Amino acid sequence: MSHRPAKHFKAKLFWQRLFAVIFSSSLLMPNLISQPVQAQVKQDCLLSTTAAQTKEKLRLLALKGDRDAQSRYQQLIRQHAQDLKECRSRNWPKIQAVWLRLYPCDIQPGLIDQIMDRMVNRGYNQIYIETFYDGQVLLPAADNPTIWPSVVRTPGTEKIDLLSIAIQKGRERGLKVYSWMFTTNFGYTYAQRADREPAIARNGKGQTSLYVVENSSQVFIDPYNMQAKRDYFQMVQQVLRRRPDGLLFDYVRYPRQTGTDSIATKVTDLWLFTPATQEALFRRALNNKGLDLMRRFLMKGYVTVADIDQVDKLYPQEGEPMWQGRTPPPQQKSLLPAADRQPTLQVELWQLMVAHAMQGILDFVALASYPAQQVGIPSGVVFFPDGNQMVGQGYDSRLQPWDRFPSNLQWHAMAYAVCSDVSCITNQVQRVISAAKPGTQIIPALAGAWGQSTTTRPSLEAQMQALRKFAPQLAGVSHFAYSWQYPENDSDRKFCRLR
Repeated sequence: MSHRPAKHFKAKLFWQRLFAVIFSSSLLMPNLISQPVQAQVKQDCLLSTTAAQTKEKLRLLALKGDRDAQSRYQQLIRQHAQDLKECRSRNWPKIQAVWLRLYPCDIQPGLIDQIMDRMVNRGYNQIYIETFYDGQVLLPAADNPTIWPSVVRTPGTEKIDLLSIAIQKGRERGLKVYSWMFTTNFGYTYAQRADREPAIARNGKGQTSLYVVENSSQVFIDPYNMQAKRDYFQMVQQVLRRRPDGLLFDYVRYPRQTGTDSIATKVTDLWLFTPATQEALFRRALNNKGLDLMRRFLMKGYVTVADIDQVDKLYPQEGEPMWQGRTPPPQQKSLLPAADRQPTLQVELWQLMVAHAMQGILDFVALASYPAQQVGIPSGVVFFPDGNQMVGQGYDSRLQPWDRFPSNLQWHAMAYAVCSDVSCITNQVQRVISAAKPGTQIIPALAGAWGQSTTTRPSLEAQMQALRKFAPQLAGVSHFAYSWQYPENDSDRKFCRLR
């Protein structure tokens, strides 16, 4: 008898069967300010230093009220937008994106223009703006009906819509602007509301994510909770009113833990101990025996021979315990002895618990992406390529079923693996490509900076070169993040050290 899944159960078979449990630049003339534009696009779509400096001078003059400079600046913006479009259409990658967080100080005149210009200069044609993160949302305080506070909430700024401004400024430059949002991580402010306590995920040790994540600011919700679904759905609808070019859903998972807790090996490690999750779980039972054994397994983490005997006696009119997705053994004239059935039931109940937790994530993604699909705006999911792995007899604690994400969503795999070269990064990308259905748009995210490498992370140039062999299978590549490429500017904007 075993109180854990049988050791002989093969990891590969387990993973294959798991979900059956529930579901069968251009170069410009140096004297541009006084002469017409002449553009020449380079293969890497990078704007020349001279051209970038010329544009920046015009931007600064325009800020001081120089109307002639303003006109020339706008002309240059349009020219660079066209140059960028033509360059990206001819060169790999067709999509080159960057991740960006905006700050309250970015409402100052000219700051968004400067950021967007820098991205065009660098050859980016998409930008992912962090719209919902750390328990706050990038909506104007005067037009924010969501449960979360606005990012910009200084008195006198209530009507400033930084997201709409960024979308407009990006489009003027030929950039597609996506809203990038946390998903099941609702942030610390959500946990401060007593009326939302039932919506916060709990494990079998009575813990919420506040107690298991290192920075103690991440609050993961129960993906089956209806109130959490309504809160998130409303927020997505408000973001869509700004008409971004797309939505990206990040933190589509459970908390990432450390040490021995980084692997879920028993039922108390799973985030199943909230009313909504358990109600949904028990609805998967197809007879009384199945329901009874599910309750016992959830309470103890195992079922014994005695448990099975008791259930057989309680419901003698029923055959095998049944729940959604369970395929019973070949029919016998009578049930096999409980001792013979216990190992299989033990394994299948563990399967059911893990699959139910993962299905909550999949259902929440479907709900979150639905409003965008209704209005024809693309959506994507952001995930770790190793977030769905089995480790020995357990699972990565994030329980991120990315290989089951719909193929009509963009797949933004965070290829952040750390090693002495690019091999671990390409291995992660290859794993995602192998799992994707034909037609899935794969846009891996790379972490790093141009022209800079460390002992564990190659430069973006090296990483991009390594991904070229996958070019036909990748829709694009993104880079995390603007703050890594312009750390001084990011810090100045964050702390309002305007220069």
